[in-house]
Amino acid sequence: MTFAIHGLNVSRGVAIGRAVLVASSRVDVAHYFVQAHEVESEIDRVRMGRNAVIDEIHRLQETITQMGPKEAPHELGALLDVHLMLLQDDDLVGGVKHWITERLYNAEWALTTQLEIIARQFDEMEDEYLRERKADLEQIVERILRAMKGKGSPIVSHPSQRGGRKSSQQDLLLDDTVDVPLILIAHDLSPADMLQFKQSVFAGFITDVGGKTSHTAIVARSMDIPAVVGARLASQLVRQDDWVIIDGDAGVVIVDPSPIILAEYGFKQRQRELERGRLQRLLHTPSVTMDGEKVELLANIEMPEDALVAVKAGAVGVGLFRSEFLFMGRQGRLPGEEEQYQAYKRAVEGMQGLPVTIRTVDVGADKPLDDSLRDDAHLNPALGLRAIRWSLADPAMFLTQLRAILRAAAHGQVHLLVPMLAHAREIRQTLAHLDQARAQLDNRGVAYGPVKLGAMIEIPAAALSLRLFLKYFDFLSIGTNDLIQYTLAIDRADESVAHLYDPLHPAVLRLVADTIAECRAQGKGVSVCGEMAGDVALTRLLLGLGLRSFSMHPAQILAVKQEILRADTSKLTPWAQRVRDAEDPALEMAGS
Repeated sequence: MTFAIHGLNVSRGVAIGRAVLVASSRVDVAHYFVQAHEVESEIDRVRMGRNAVIDEIHRLQETITQMGPKEAPHELGALLDVHLMLLQDDDLVGGVKHWITERLYNAEWALTTQLEIIARQFDEMEDEYLRERKADLEQIVERILRAMKGKGSPIVSHPSQRGGRKSSQQDLLLDDTVDVPLILIAHDLSPADMLQFKQSVFAGFITDVGGKTSHTAIVARSMDIPAVVGARLASQLVRQDDWVIIDGDAGVVIVDPSPIILAEYGFKQRQRELERGRLQRLLHTPSVTMDGEKVELLANIEMPEDALVAVKAGAVGVGLFRSEFLFMGRQGRLPGEEEQYQAYKRAVEGMQGLPVTIRTVDVGADKPLDDSLRDDAHLNPALGLRAIRWSLADPAMFLTQLRAILRAAAHGQVHLLVPMLAHAREIRQTLAHLDQARAQLDNRGVAYGPVKLGAMIEIPAAALSLRLFLKYFDFLSIGTNDLIQYTLAIDRADESVAHLYDPLHPAVLRLVADTIAECRAQGKGVSVCGEMAGDVALTRLLLGLGLRSFSMHPAQILAVKQEILRADTSKLTPWAQRVRDAEDPALEMAGS
């Protein structure tokens, strides 16, 4: 039966494919595809894990028999009998074999997938006692997973990379042989998970939680694939292998679509491809408005390899290299100076002489280093020890990163960007650390290059202290994602308040406009590197407010360039001032 699930539209386009559910478990479960010749060995792994649990239960039963009824109540023996029965259940065993053989799922993934399917059958039973047996099923599957883990799981990686990097939880690297469009459905995906997701072949994804500027949404836009977040119960309502349509424009997920609906969305997919083809014609067209204003289009990247994508998309530089992605998913083992230096050097060389802006590590809140280090101890980690605060609290780590960035600057144009500054003492501390890093390199006789120094404007206190910032920095970059979050006092990753996230709120527009105006008045560079920069609905407004440097995901550059080529800033400037000063800017824009 066809039904729809509504969420937040965070990445445009249409995706059609089969659902791949990442089942949750108290045991870390890797998700990857195996080669056809590995099928039997995967089935053997499950069989050995199941047999180990059966042997364990038999030993427990023998112990109970020896203990007698007073020390071991009858109910315990009955529970073990139930577990044995479930372990030998044909649905469990046959289902696991099916997922491994037919879909090439690895053993753990096949086991948790079949657990989910059988668990839903238990949920639908009318008898309360039978419904409660779902907990027993979950326990025995967890025991099998633990037994399999104890025997040593293989390194989880793409089949062509065996022997390489170890996987984190929910590793989503897929086999190139998979030709059925797949759509990932999960309760949530961490930034580290999303980093692995970028290397996969999923056509789109859906999460129960998240907001329009959550990092899952940001990475989806960077990949230019359809996504819906904040879909609440999607991971519970959608079943494994269901056909699913993602309407990324409307924020709608259609499950088990009819042939007529499939045909309609197939047509929309083809129209989207034609639109992309038309935009490609603008690749080598200079980004200049109709009245001759040159506009700089920069790229946001997460990894050094993204530099090539940025160049191919027509970016004239990197406006934001999110260096924290080098730190994530490493179980607390931070990258050393040499590893960071090589990564930054690859990005600089990949941009072929164009400037690269490297932001110092920005972790905390919705960007933990890995799942085991999530900050659940504080009521609001978004207001806690994150970004520059975290760096200043760990001088050794911070100096290591600064030295690596300075060394990379010897190979090309590097700009150093500092996030989340708010206080004069933080600025002075940062500059002191930078001087110390240079001195350390001098003492070692290591070459390094000059860097332009910039600050993120993402806290209202910073936006209201512009003259202080412009005294110390060569340029400013407006991080609209956090600026909106902190100005409006909402968690941008929380779908329950996502409707309050408003880039057109009068307070937000005034902070953005005043920052642009002050930088231009003092002859300092200013860009917007938040999601507002890549939103074509806001391009004309930002141009009218005086912005001439946009930094966005490479996939968004051509669409924004199209808006710039059609714009006349001489006419946009008075209109943008009216929008900025309006009581309801969105209404003012709609009426113009």
